[in-house]
Amino acid sequence: MPCLFEPLEARLAVLDALPPALWLGGMTHAGGRLEPRLLALQTWRGLLAQGLNPLDRLAPGPLSDADWPAPVLREALKTCFDHLQLARYCEAHADLADLVLQSLLFHLDLIVDYRDRGAGEAAAARIAIEAFHADWAERCGEIDELAAAFGELGDLFKNTRWDTLRGLLRSREWQDLVRIRRLVERLPELARLIRSLGRAQPVEPAPTDSQHRQSVMMPALALQADAHTQRVPDMPGETRGVHRSDRLARMLPAEAMLLGHPRLRFVWHARRAERTLLCYEDDDRLRERHHHPLPVPRPQPRPAPAPRLAMGPMLVCVDTSGSMQGGAEAVAKAVVLEAVRTAHAQHRPCRVFAFGGEGEVVEMLLALDPSGVAQLARFLGQGFHGGTDICGPIEHALARLQEEDWRLADLLIASDGEFGATPAVAARLQQVRREQGLRVQGVLIGDRETIGLLELSDAIFWVREWRRFGPAAEAGRYGEGGEGGEGGGSPVHSSRLTADYFPGALRTPDNLARTQPPETAAAAVRAGRHRDAAS
Repeated sequence: MPCLFEPLEARLAVLDALPPALWLGGMTHAGGRLEPRLLALQTWRGLLAQGLNPLDRLAPGPLSDADWPAPVLREALKTCFDHLQLARYCEAHADLADLVLQSLLFHLDLIVDYRDRGAGEAAAARIAIEAFHADWAERCGEIDELAAAFGELGDLFKNTRWDTLRGLLRSREWQDLVRIRRLVERLPELARLIRSLGRAQPVEPAPTDSQHRQSVMMPALALQADAHTQRVPDMPGETRGVHRSDRLARMLPAEAMLLGHPRLRFVWHARRAERTLLCYEDDDRLRERHHHPLPVPRPQPRPAPAPRLAMGPMLVCVDTSGSMQGGAEAVAKAVVLEAVRTAHAQHRPCRVFAFGGEGEVVEMLLALDPSGVAQLARFLGQGFHGGTDICGPIEHALARLQEEDWRLADLLIASDGEFGATPAVAARLQQVRREQGLRVQGVLIGDRETIGLLELSDAIFWVREWRRFGPAAEAGRYGEGGEGGEGGGSPVHSSRLTADYFPGALRTPDNLARTQPPETAAAAVRAGRHRDAAS
């Protein structure tokens, strides 16, 4: 049985395909007829979301979308859309296409008002289109600014007020965010490291990234010894027999006896002249060894391709203590911004723990929407101060790792390493590593690896030139680069000073095995004092 208002509602069936944001403007607009206008809005919305200019595709027709906008406006609107490249901005962003259509409905609806104020039909249309062009020229510039900062626009245009977003883009915090974005471009290694976090998917590793090694037979050159014997006449050597010769020094005694006989001495002279004296024969052969290169196969360790886990959620602990002021603060903020950019570009969740002193942990789940961008801008715009307590953020991160959504997350710690975790927290972190495969990546924004950072991290990425990103570098206090402190680099040659010069201070398994607990050490001291007193 047909409903009472079914024929009337059928005229508005196209509203089901339109977002509610376009309902009011589409139904109350002053131009064109209702049904063709609503059909036109649906067609425009679909074409804009595909990155196509609707005015390149629309064909006139009696019931098509030809009634809106009016034919007199189309050529000017086509030029406006082409000049602003609105179709390119709206591609794959239906929310932005809705904003464009809402704005277009608003400005074209004002043509009637312009005519009431005395403008002609053509002048009123020109004023409306120029106003639309000016409005979106500014918005396109702001979109470019957002895209340059975040790469992915995400849900920035979904259920948002443009004025809120515009106010954010004009704030001081946003200028800080833009400055830090430029800083990230100078740290490509840091961006690659952040993209490698997570354990949700196996990926093909680059050969140089693999931690596994295998022996591969590779051609090499080896020195091969070639021995041969060469005869050297009269060379002193070991006696190996008797032979005939004229060498007096090796003559047998029996031959020498002939010299003392009055007649036989002529025989001796004859034998000598004929070189037939019996003499000891020396081993005058010289053995020589020559070495020459010979191609041989030789096993060499090479990175073996092995599945590497990446993607998935990220947990970022960033140090906001007072020791991080200056260049370290800028690098730490760059870590947070790049983590947010990577998370939203790859559709991965990212949670940030900003920590200072004891109990000072601010946990942020930064979404790419106006509120999330505002929260990120506030964080990046504030200064760092306070103490350092790593236990608080580690405990928060471990609690998140127990949740199903964050079990495959990796943990990143960006700090100067001036902290130390309690043995209980370090043991809990180690337990999660063993049981869940957690990987902890440290980002050292200082000059040396500290025991605290070494104890917590599986690997440490050293931002050696962190001083060059601070106010001192911007003020030109450093020279034209260089590795030393005068050029803004690190004054030390290696960050592994602690491991190199104080290996016994690290809590390695060997050191821990040799370390006595406090109770045992105290008992030993008391026992020693007791023996000294007894003696």
